[in-house]
Amino acid sequence: MSEHAHSEEKHITSYTTYFVVWIILMILTAVTVYVSYLDFGTLNIVIAMVVASIKATAVALFFMHLKFEDSITWLFALFPLGLLFLLIGMTILDTFTRIFPL
Repeated sequence: MSEHAHSEEKHITSYTTYFVVWIILMILTAVTVYVSYLDFGTLNIVIAMVVASIKATAVALFFMHLKFEDSITWLFALFPLGLLFLLIGMTILDTFTRIFPL
């Protein structure tokens, strides 16, 4: 029989941790709804995206157990985000270089 090169560590997340993360997600949802009623101009989208990013990070770390994974799993989780930022960045660069007729 072959032996595995890595050891399988079991991690057990308590219900208290899940409950605290859920409460944080609910608070951040309330913040998103509250901010949507305030007029910050174009900053409304930025605030909503920052709050949504924090919520997505909390879900990935705790509910998807990414916090306890090895580095190759982190690579597979973060690589698409890098591609997303590249796509958004290139789209913004393309938008700023266009000449719009008056």
